[in-house]
Amino acid sequence: GTDGTDGTDGTDYRVYVSVGHQQMMTDPMKALGLSVWLLTAMVPMRVAGGRLFVDVTPRLASPASRGPLLDLMGRGDPLVRDALETVLAREGERVALAAPSSPAPGSTGAAPARAEAAPPPLETDPAVVAGLIARSEASVAALRREIRTKSGPELFDFLLTAFEEHRRVLGDPLSIRVIMAGMEATWWLNDKLAEWLGEKNAADTLTLSAPGNVTSEMGLALLDVADVIRPYPEVVAWLRDARDEDFPDGLAKVAGGPEAREALEGYLDRYGMRCVGEIDLTRPRWSERPTALVPVLLDHVRNFGPGAAARRFEEGRRAAREKEQDVLTRLRALPDGERRAAETKRMIDRVRTFIGYREYPKYGIVSRYFLYKQALLEEAGRLVRDGVLTAREDVYHLTFQEFADAVRTRRVEPGLVRRREEEFRSYRALTPPRVLTSDGECVTGEYRRDDVPDGALTGLPVSAGTVEGRARVVTDLAGAALEAGDILVTAYTDPSWSPLFVGVAGLVTEVGGLMTHGAVIAREYGLPAVVGVEGATRLIRDGQRIRVHGTGGYVEILG
Repeated sequence: GTDGTDGTDGTDYRVYVSVGHQQMMTDPMKALGLSVWLLTAMVPMRVAGGRLFVDVTPRLASPASRGPLLDLMGRGDPLVRDALETVLAREGERVALAAPSSPAPGSTGAAPARAEAAPPPLETDPAVVAGLIARSEASVAALRREIRTKSGPELFDFLLTAFEEHRRVLGDPLSIRVIMAGMEATWWLNDKLAEWLGEKNAADTLTLSAPGNVTSEMGLALLDVADVIRPYPEVVAWLRDARDEDFPDGLAKVAGGPEAREALEGYLDRYGMRCVGEIDLTRPRWSERPTALVPVLLDHVRNFGPGAAARRFEEGRRAAREKEQDVLTRLRALPDGERRAAETKRMIDRVRTFIGYREYPKYGIVSRYFLYKQALLEEAGRLVRDGVLTAREDVYHLTFQEFADAVRTRRVEPGLVRRREEEFRSYRALTPPRVLTSDGECVTGEYRRDDVPDGALTGLPVSAGTVEGRARVVTDLAGAALEAGDILVTAYTDPSWSPLFVGVAGLVTEVGGLMTHGAVIAREYGLPAVVGVEGATRLIRDGQRIRVHGTGGYVEILG
């Protein structure tokens, strides 16, 4: 079992789904990162190999929730669904035995029986989204105010209540309904327009430049920073050799420095809490390591002209409007066309109102994370000063509880940090499976499709269009050197990768599904994308010419 407690008899059989594949972040996490995620998560999770997994056994065991679970997984990531179906076909009896008599709250997937009436239908109204964002911002502002005054053991008590507030905001039923409404409208448009007009993935074009997506805006905002810097060669030269410790004060001495500094600080104020692997609290944030953004920023200075962000957004909006007109005109020509067109128009308005919010809760989580982290690092600094630890970063290898104990007792079990460092190093060599069982079996899942040309790599079509170009296999955001027309090939793209998206012509990733971060952003930017391509970074070599079929869901290697 994942922690040595599971027995081997049938009743203890468990099936786990990888969280990293849903979150688009499959790296191992350090102990503190894992424990803070577990303390703020909405459902119980387990840890294996430094990765998070959700126990879906109760939902699979109950016939009422099995169908909806498989359907949801299938819409998101067909490989997860296929892996779960493989497990059910083989171990169905053991799964059925594992159903608890009283399901754990929040883990069954079946709606709890409630006395009160169902909520009224959600109006398609931008004010709903604005209200949710305002509530989240107020909650983050309160956290920022209150955490300042806390230190020592009191900080850890305070954080436990802050984690409750974190879960409350995240679990806000209205927030979840808005996210579901955007997703359901996407599915409705794709299903109906395929059925009525033979249009594949029509929602891809209809959601281009959808408003209010904090992650898309983050990608475009870096183009605006590039516009400020482009006229100043001395700033560009300074950035090329900049070190984190010189940031941003060193800019004061160069021509254009004050303007550049203002633009960079404005960007970091809004987005500096983000970074690659951001669901792991211990990863360095852009505000902590601003040089991580420099390569992408300098690519933008080189590859784009002024005003690119506004131009890109406007082009997308125009393309979406034209697509809408085209679809509605064709629908009106059909039998019962007026009704179909009216219904479709309603769904287009709905998806454009709600889909941008899909990325907001993660922004709220990460905003909180940075505040937790800054307070925790201050405590770590005190432990270093007292000789309890040798470096602040040592606390990353302690769980939240171990850290709290260390602050209370002023001691840490000798050798613990080193042992965890070694474990973490060994986890990096592992590739997490989408589905894991308590037998220790990794179930990969397969695409069962016969419409892919021989020799092509199969994946999931998540953003329409076909593009041919040079593959850039990128393992680290900070090491990316991209030219216009390049196709980005990478293991995963969590939200921090979106500044890279504006500079490429296509996207291929190894993990991800229809609604994971990379896919949503690719659609809004109009970037042809295929995700869930197993082994893409191994099978595609850097510099090879490839063709990405974002509508067909496969990648051809041309040579």
